[in-house]
Amino acid sequence: VQLQAFGGGLVQAGGSLRLSCTASGSISKIRSMGWHRQPPGKQREFLATITTGGITNYADSVKGRVTISRDNAKNTVYLQMDSLRPEDTAVYYCVADWQSYGIEKDFWGQGTLVTVSS
Repeated sequence: VQLQAFGGGLVQAGGSLRLSCTASGSISKIRSMGWHRQPPGKQREFLATITTGGITNYADSVKGRVTISRDNAKNTVYLQMDSLRPEDTAVYYCVADWQSYGIEKDFWGQGTLVTVSS
């Protein structure tokens, strides 16, 4: 599975940004896709996931400001981020939870940088 993330950039505080992540390869075994982020000097943290059936889960830290969605026809998952804050500055990674014949593996995208200016 290959994941390609797009949409990062520079945005002012209070603004919005939408990230997208397209999966290719052995995508039929993907159970869910999600987003994590890694702020400068900090550990990577979970943001949100969405299953193939559309069930979503969010980290409390971003709940209400972030919406995850997916377009199964395009094999793409989106992360809509609103009311952005400087502390949202981070490299954002998409991840796919892949399972087949008892083997489970996470595939990660290359990351896309989001910078929120104050």
